[in-house]
Amino acid sequence: MVTTQTADNALKSYYLDVVSDQLNLAVNPLLAQIRRSTADVWGRDVRKLVRFGVNGGIGAGTEDGALPAAGGNNYAQFVSPLKNLYGTIEISDKAIRASANNEGAFVNLLNDEMEGLVKSSSFNFGRMLFGDGSGTLCTASAVTGTTYTVDSVAAVAEGMIVDVYVSGSVAASGRTITAVDRSAKKITISGSAIATSDKAVFVVQGSYGLELTGLGAIFSDSATLYGVTRNGNHWLTPYRETAVGTITETKIQKAIDALEENAGSKVNFIVCSWGVRRALASVLAQYRQTESMTLEGGFRAISFNGIPVVADRFCPSGTMYLLNTDDFCLHQLCDWQWLEGEDGKILKQKAGKPVYTATLVKYAELICSRPCGQAKLSGITEA
Repeated sequence: MVTTQTADNALKSYYLDVVSDQLNLAVNPLLAQIRRSTADVWGRDVRKLVRFGVNGGIGAGTEDGALPAAGGNNYAQFVSPLKNLYGTIEISDKAIRASANNEGAFVNLLNDEMEGLVKSSSFNFGRMLFGDGSGTLCTASAVTGTTYTVDSVAAVAEGMIVDVYVSGSVAASGRTITAVDRSAKKITISGSAIATSDKAVFVVQGSYGLELTGLGAIFSDSATLYGVTRNGNHWLTPYRETAVGTITETKIQKAIDALEENAGSKVNFIVCSWGVRRALASVLAQYRQTESMTLEGGFRAISFNGIPVVADRFCPSGTMYLLNTDDFCLHQLCDWQWLEGEDGKILKQKAGKPVYTATLVKYAELICSRPCGQAKLSGITEA
C-alpha cells in the first residue's frame, strides 16, 4: 500500500540520484561543461586562491654571475558567499490516497512531479548562468494598469512569482505573472497597480541579490568581482567587443586569438543568442557544410573550427560569449540533497493545507578563476 512513508523512501533511494544527474547535466549545455567541486568551501563562503601574471624569478645571466632573484607567484583571494538553490515539489493528500492501491499510478504521480521540477529548474538555473546575481528578470519602460512593457521577456514565464523593486526598494512582493505577450514584450502581473511602475524591476521572489554570480557579473562594470577591486587589477577585466555588426569568422577568430595571446586562454565553448547562431550558420554555410557535434548531456551544437557553438534563450540578443570552461567551477557544499526534518522525513505537510511538499537544496557558487580569459562580442546583427 502506498503511503507518505513509501513516497519518502522512493524520493530518497531512487529519485535523488536521477534528478541530481539531470539537474547537473541536462538542464543547460553550458552548466554541463562546468566542473563541480567541494574544494575551497569554507563555512558559508567560497574562498578561492587564484594565481595571476607570471612568476618573476626568471632571467638570463653570465656563466659565473648571480642567479635571478626569486619573484614568487602573484595571488589574489576570491571570496563569495554560497548561494542557496532550492527546488520544491508538492503532492496533495488526495492524490496520495487516490493512488494508495495502485503503485503504477503513484509512480506516474512522482514522475510527473520530478519532470516538472527538472523543467522549472532548467529554466531558473539556466537564467542564473547569464545573470549578474541580482535576480533581475526584466525592467519596465511603460505601464497600463497591471500590464508592463519590459526590455526583455526571455527570462519570464506565466506562473512565476516575483517581487517588484522601484528605486532599489520593494514596491510589491509575491506577485504572479499571469500573462506574457512575447511579440509585444509585455507582462501582466496579479494585484493592484504600482506607483512609478514604469521604472519597476522584476525579480524572482525572495532572490534579490542572492543568485549565482553569472556571466552578467563577470562582464559588468562593477567596482568589484568576488570581493576583489577591479581598479588596478586588469586581469579581472574580460575581453569585450561592442557594435560588432555583421558576424564573420575573422571577427570571432580575432577574439579567440586575443585571449590566447594576452591571457594564454584557449576558448573551448561558445554560447550565443538564437539569432546570432543563425547568422553564424549562414556564414559558415557559404564556405563549407556546417558541422555538428553532440555535447555532454546530449546537447547538439554546431562547430566553429572544432569549438562547439550553442544557442541559449537567456543569452542577450546580439551577443556571443567565447569561454574557456576550464576556468569555471561550481563550488558546492554538497550535491543536491533533500531537505530533511528532525525526524528524517522528506515529505512534510504544508501548514494548514492538505498537501505535502519536498525540497531539494544545493549550496553553491559559480567562480571564474580567470576573467581575462573570457570574451564577449555584442551588437551582432542577428539573422
